[in-house]
Amino acid sequence: MAHNAPATLDHHLAEAQYTPMMQQYLAIKKEVPDAFLFFRLGDFYELFFEDAILASRELEITLTGRDAGVEERVPMCGVPYHSVDNYIAKLIEKGYKVAICEQVEDPKSAKGVVRREIIRIVTPGTVMESNSLAESANNYIAALAEEGEQFGIAICDLSTGELHVTSVPATAENLADELNAFMPSELLGDARLLNRAEAVLSAFSRRAVATEWTAERAELLQAHFAAPQLAPLNEAKRRAVCLLISYLHETQKRSLDHIRHIRVYEPQHYMVLDPFTRRNLELTETIRDRAKTGSLLWLLDRTVTSMGGRLLKRWVDKPLLSAERITKRLNAVDYLFHNLIAREELRQALKEVYDLERLAGRVAFGTANARDLLALKLSLRQIPGIMRLCRESGCQTLIALVADLDDCADIADWIEAAIVDDPPVSVRDGGMIKPGYNAYLDKLKEASAGGKQWIAQLEKQERELTGIKSLKLGFNKVFGYYIEVTKANLAQLPEGRYERKQTLANAERFVTKELKEKESLILEAEEKMVDLEYELFVELRQQIAGQIARLQRLGAAVAEVDAYQSLAEASVAGRFVRPEIAADDALMIVEGRHPVVEAVLTNGKFVGNDTRLNHEDGSIMLITGPNMAGKSTYMRQVALIVIMAQIGCFVPAQKATVPLIDRIFTRIGAADDLVGGQSTFMVEMKDIQTMTEKATGKSLVIIDELGRGTSTGEGMAIAQAVIEYLHDHIGCKTLVSTHFHELAHLEQSLPQLRNYRMAVREDDGNVTFLRKLVKGAADTSYGIYCARIAGLPESLIERAYQILQQYAGAKSAASRETFAKAPENAAEEVVQMSWFVGQEDAQAPHKGKPKKGKEANIDSHALKTLEKLKALDLMNMTPLQAMNVLYELKQQICLKI
Repeated sequence: MAHNAPATLDHHLAEAQYTPMMQQYLAIKKEVPDAFLFFRLGDFYELFFEDAILASRELEITLTGRDAGVEERVPMCGVPYHSVDNYIAKLIEKGYKVAICEQVEDPKSAKGVVRREIIRIVTPGTVMESNSLAESANNYIAALAEEGEQFGIAICDLSTGELHVTSVPATAENLADELNAFMPSELLGDARLLNRAEAVLSAFSRRAVATEWTAERAELLQAHFAAPQLAPLNEAKRRAVCLLISYLHETQKRSLDHIRHIRVYEPQHYMVLDPFTRRNLELTETIRDRAKTGSLLWLLDRTVTSMGGRLLKRWVDKPLLSAERITKRLNAVDYLFHNLIAREELRQALKEVYDLERLAGRVAFGTANARDLLALKLSLRQIPGIMRLCRESGCQTLIALVADLDDCADIADWIEAAIVDDPPVSVRDGGMIKPGYNAYLDKLKEASAGGKQWIAQLEKQERELTGIKSLKLGFNKVFGYYIEVTKANLAQLPEGRYERKQTLANAERFVTKELKEKESLILEAEEKMVDLEYELFVELRQQIAGQIARLQRLGAAVAEVDAYQSLAEASVAGRFVRPEIAADDALMIVEGRHPVVEAVLTNGKFVGNDTRLNHEDGSIMLITGPNMAGKSTYMRQVALIVIMAQIGCFVPAQKATVPLIDRIFTRIGAADDLVGGQSTFMVEMKDIQTMTEKATGKSLVIIDELGRGTSTGEGMAIAQAVIEYLHDHIGCKTLVSTHFHELAHLEQSLPQLRNYRMAVREDDGNVTFLRKLVKGAADTSYGIYCARIAGLPESLIERAYQILQQYAGAKSAASRETFAKAPENAAEEVVQMSWFVGQEDAQAPHKGKPKKGKEANIDSHALKTLEKLKALDLMNMTPLQAMNVLYELKQQICLKI
């Protein structure tokens, strides 16, 4: 969360005892007590008092001191003005706030201390400098407001001008679900609301700022936005936008004309993905090192523009719940998938397009330089070609995208006429404006060039006059123009003509009356040139700023085209197919694959697996099988295929039909919450609680290793209860993996549950995981075998097998003893476990009198059958031997029933 810069030292001395300049500093510092104050002094930004002490530590710069008119020197440190952005970026990254104080009057005309003012306050959510922003990721600032039973949420990227607004029911979980899709770096809201939501918001925000709604801020909101923009907003949304816009005005202290369009959206129009699901599925970053590489976004991101990359990330973060919108996206991807030449032409044109959205933002913000305008011109020159390719595609999605699009050719022409092809970085040094753009500027340039030519001729004349061939004319910013003569030749200078200006070790520098007069004219012309060029540049920038809405619309269209070609490019590379959006509730995937695992697989071929979740084939899959066989990978791939389909992408399968899934819940992996004081099991139970509370019949629930973390009996009981609840009360699509093989009996009592297992091949004691999902339940987890693969000592492995056999024998003996002492209970237990032989429902244990006659005979035979099964040495049996034993057991059972 946020860090606060310390306030100024609480000195016993009155401010009046300090120097005038330091008095000015102290007065300005009072305006921003919680920020580092970067105070401009000449070519440096200086920090004083505690600001200096803390900054020297955080930035690793030297701490010095300054005389301030009092007995003790005050702590001071500073950074050069030309590299200040790098230092500010370091502080912002750590969650600090920086106030930039500039000289706002010409020192030459100032009387006393030069007037200074804070021109901008930089915070984590208001960064505009390109070197501090990730190119393909937004930097959001969010404002929260509560009104009645609703939380209003306003989210803005200052660098692009995007403003998204919505509202959700007033719970911390809903707030986390929504904000997690944007990951804002700064949060605004009243202190009470921020405190309530601190636990769920601290995971992604670097700074939280308490701020209150006021009537004055409401007036600012109405002045900033036109009435039609505000009309659709309820009170919660309106207050959130009000807090956000007022905060941006207060910190940026300049025009925010690029934030004019409010994009209102409703959460129910998008799939909801809670923070755990995003993390478990590794949508935009990996779990282990939080890197993009290895995530779904990494696989799909073939964009060639920064704005396309940002848009694609938003699509991955917020899959659609509209079949119509999904189909439109799929149509565009389909066209580009099947048209290589058009796709390559688009990619080549897009590669020449710079970041139109952020360029427009810097123009509106008044920070764009001449190179930014040049980049804008070069980008705009590519637009006609991109529009032509879309119009000629025959794809209605692409045609509609550019139907009424403005190519902004006039803006490109303005820049073409004014800005040179290789302008300098600084707008204060001149050299930006083309000849012919301004007549008076051309005259000044001519005068300056003529003066410099006169200077060159003067050098030749002075050499001839003095006979000193080494005499030369030079210039520097401190002393201006000069004539330099080595000390060995000073005697040859005529008396009275030269005025000494500077003494060097081996030479003397002089000026003449004529040189001083010409210097004055040249420097005056150059100063006027630089000032005039800056004025002309600012005029051009302001002229373009008036067209920001056109540029933003164009940037959004180009980003969308780039996102389409990116999905098409990734789909071609991954051999994906177009999914069908189901009209009913059936999910059907043929030979589905995990897209990321397949992409990084170096040895072997990824084994595809089918998925059928519908009323006929069942809506719950109970998956058993050994460790390392691919259960978790399979479940994740189902979720990823659904998400890919709902963002409008082709999917890794031979065929796929996907319904609209409103939420995906995942419980994969385990970890203690040490800070929250919760065990692995408690974390799992919290996740399950969220699923049972929020899942609907249109949701997809994925639970890996349900019920672990407690005793076997309790874990199995909880697992069965959760499965029954999801089946009976929610009816959602569910994938559950478990090592509780005993739960396979649920297939007999839950109509929508089906048993599946990961196939294994055994051969002479060796086990091969086939990665293939087949129907039926597994009867072992091969845990000790996996331990051997992991490299545990062989003596340890052998001992584990011995203990396992002893445990199995003890369990068998205990069963016989139980039957001998209490035959009624024993028979009852056998009936409960009779899913092995297809008998009674284990969910409904029989109570009452002991069974007699034929029923008792069946129970006795069931016990013998179980004993035979337990005695089998499965690790050393061939598949054929196993089939023969199974056939014999079946024959015996059929004879007795």
